[in-house]
Amino acid sequence: MIVHSLLQYGLFIVIVVALVKPVGTYLQRVFEGQHTWLDPVVGPLERALYRAAGVQPSHEMSAREYALSLVCFTFLNAVLLYAILRLQNVLPAGPDQRFLTTPMRPDLALNTAISFSTATSWQAYAGETTLKYAAQVLGLVTQNIVAGASGLAVGIAFIRGFARRESATIGNFWVDLTRAVLRVLLPIALAGSLLLVWQGVPMNFSPYVHAVTLERHTQTIAQGPVAALVFVENLGTNGGGFFGVNGAHPYQNPNGFTNLLEMLAIVVIPAALTHTFGRMVRQRRAGWVLFAVMLSLFVVGLLICDLAERGGNPALRSMGVSGGNMEGKEVRFGIGGSVLTAVVTSNGATGAYNSMHDSYTPIGVLVPLSNMALGEIVFGGLGTGLFSLVIIALVGLFLAGLMVGRIPEYLGKKIGPGEIKLAMIFTLAFPLVILLLTALAVRAPAGLEGLTTNSGAHGFTEILFAFTSAAANNGQSMAGLKSNAPFYNVTTAWAMIVGRFFLMIPALALAGRFAAQRRRPPSAGTVPADGLTFAALTIGAAILIGALCFLPFLTLGPILEYLSLR
Repeated sequence: MIVHSLLQYGLFIVIVVALVKPVGTYLQRVFEGQHTWLDPVVGPLERALYRAAGVQPSHEMSAREYALSLVCFTFLNAVLLYAILRLQNVLPAGPDQRFLTTPMRPDLALNTAISFSTATSWQAYAGETTLKYAAQVLGLVTQNIVAGASGLAVGIAFIRGFARRESATIGNFWVDLTRAVLRVLLPIALAGSLLLVWQGVPMNFSPYVHAVTLERHTQTIAQGPVAALVFVENLGTNGGGFFGVNGAHPYQNPNGFTNLLEMLAIVVIPAALTHTFGRMVRQRRAGWVLFAVMLSLFVVGLLICDLAERGGNPALRSMGVSGGNMEGKEVRFGIGGSVLTAVVTSNGATGAYNSMHDSYTPIGVLVPLSNMALGEIVFGGLGTGLFSLVIIALVGLFLAGLMVGRIPEYLGKKIGPGEIKLAMIFTLAFPLVILLLTALAVRAPAGLEGLTTNSGAHGFTEILFAFTSAAANNGQSMAGLKSNAPFYNVTTAWAMIVGRFFLMIPALALAGRFAAQRRRPPSAGTVPADGLTFAALTIGAAILIGALCFLPFLTLGPILEYLSLR
């Protein structure tokens, strides 16, 4: 089994590495307006959309205008989705109303609308018992595409900040958004969804099926337009799921091939953006170094989580029960497929898990929790992972500059007081909202009421995990926390808003400041962006910031639970 898991990990990594260059090159050509093979089909549709919306493709925006467009677009999407969710009872298509046992209260609708419009896809409900087919397709599928596309647009705008010289603009949000939808996400989503249908994932609007078990009990089997949602939720690095158990459901994730396909959908575009970055700034080696940093952290997390889950529960070993920890895992995926998914989804801003993290060992759950707490700098979401990693690198370069008494710079752009202030807002807003809301939840009676199955260190971890996932715009949970309550619906919604805008807006502001600079020639104190020193500084800064912000809380949660088991 160990060999099988290592082969699975190796195959996944090899495929990702092989796709980084071609996909990254394609993304560069798309967002620099160069010719691509989709031009004859997509070009006329793209121009028609510009005319209908009154968009001038040649008009470029400042960082402020770009950020304002992003905020307005997200707000309108949230309002539209809220309306769809609240009015879903009058929408056509199934399932039968008697199967929708979870009421769509205003607080749940608000939480869900903010969740999917911010590409978080946090779900405080089970899809098959809450949403009608039309709400799934018109609401969630649409938001999975456009929310992911807006994140990709921001990532490209951030890259332009380093690529341009003495420029007051960083692109046009509406043009980048349209290209991301029509030339990247939509074509891949259509192809991927067809592959899932081929593998047995349902794509229909039929009523739920009733089956009689061997014990003569009646079982209701949910179905619906599953394939339309499943692939795009992964491709858009959103998460969520058609079913409450997400990728553990055989209709959503039937076998090892679909599991691998869905994990590749999460990782490939964010990984390829490092190559896009290198090509657009005309320093390809710098892009490969960023990818190497991501891959190194990914492999370390993967091996630690695998060893923890393969080691099993020491409490069970003391009772003579041997073997790895299979609690909460699907037999068809085993430890290897479950760990791979846990590490990929926690790194990739995607909550589409295929096993119950609430049943992981303390160190096993520490890995996905740490991945999210680090800001998902390993691959991350569409665009968000890249600029998160680069901003962490800027902080590392600034600290190194202080130690040697030189003004730090990256790719010929100076990291001055204004730039480092924005970087620190980006760095501190994320842990601040997580830690404050976690502290509130463990003190407020309404917060503690969510701990229906666990208490102590494990219960604390469940609360910390929930707010970290929400702020990271990830969406996965430990499933032991009853989060469909007004307290958690409101607090996690606030965490999602902070995680989306308090990170993207500083990133865009940084892009604007860097775009306005001229490119400085390297000096004796410049740390090369394509060397081992830069990679070490970036990794060191990420670990240092993460430890300073989260180590006390991690000590009260998974670390304390790990020690208590021994």
